[in-house]
Amino acid sequence: MTRSHWLHRQKAWARRALAGLVLAWAGMIVPATAQETDPRSDMIVRSGLPIPRFVSLRSNEVNLRAGPGRAYPIEWVFVRAGMPVEITAEFDTWRRIRDVEGTQGWVHQSMLSGHRSLVVTQELRTIRERPTSTAAAVAQAEPGTMGRLVACKGDWCEVEIQGYHGWMERTDFWGAYPNEKVDN
Repeated sequence: MTRSHWLHRQKAWARRALAGLVLAWAGMIVPATAQETDPRSDMIVRSGLPIPRFVSLRSNEVNLRAGPGRAYPIEWVFVRAGMPVEITAEFDTWRRIRDVEGTQGWVHQSMLSGHRSLVVTQELRTIRERPTSTAAAVAQAEPGTMGRLVACKGDWCEVEIQGYHGWMERTDFWGAYPNEKVDN
């Protein structure tokens, strides 16, 4: 085999290898615009778990990205471990999440926990001894206060907030869907 023939074969092999890498790389790119539409129409379910669903942040520093991958810019940093978030879409190991204020973006699944939590909404809310509006008050929680969601049955949920254990109406906080059965 002559040197020029050998170089020609090497160049052809290199072109095929490069073309294969480009095609493989292009297959991994997801346009950001495709990820910003209705979460039900663009979700690619990888975990087999329902979407949407509530989870919590695992760390005190969670980067919220513009798209599903480390190459996308960080748009926000969450700094409250245990904060409830809603998964609205999945792509490979990335989850699009939304917080109580509606902020959305992508995080790696390793930054999320299946532990259920809640955040008190709108106004001062009462934690009660039993799941009824006439039960004695255990404590009151201000808007923005986070806690652990223990279980939900009907219109009431068992909660633990800053050491107080009791019941709250499901409409008093963000972190559970209407009629969702929660058994943490």
